[in-house]
Amino acid sequence: MNRSFAVFTGVAAVGLTLVLSTQTSGSAPTGTLGKINANARMTAGVHRTQPHRLAIQVDVNDPATMNLVLNNVSNTVQHYSEIGQKVEIEVVAFGPGLHMLREDTSPVKARIKSMSETMPELSFSACGNTRENMTRAEAKEIPLISQAKVTKSGVVRLMELQERGWSYLRP
Repeated sequence: MNRSFAVFTGVAAVGLTLVLSTQTSGSAPTGTLGKINANARMTAGVHRTQPHRLAIQVDVNDPATMNLVLNNVSNTVQHYSEIGQKVEIEVVAFGPGLHMLREDTSPVKARIKSMSETMPELSFSACGNTRENMTRAEAKEIPLISQAKVTKSGVVRLMELQERGWSYLRP
């Protein structure tokens, strides 16, 4: 008899949880948010004092990937702007991905310049180790775009950001 009661109590608790979660997630206001998916509605209902933080890795010399990263940045900034929340984004380039931030080889430098002028929450980090290796291999100083700041190690920078709670994306 006690075992049956325990099972009944467990089933009742699960049922109550489902009912309450359905009522909570379905109670978002309509209007402009009505056009956004349910996950966005849930995010919009949460009051945040801290900005969202996103670290994006670029480790390939591929213009399509670089443009995908910049599209991800734009979409993320637009989403949080629309729901009145702040976001910080740092793009970290290392290895062959450093070409994204090179003044002489970047296929996206004009786009980075334009985005940086309108998105103060966006920053770019260039791996110092990669830059040193490219300098040796090419026997010349490697010029970076003005929006890039040099960090000793791109991989370590990504680790440190994640350890501080930043979300991580590798497109």
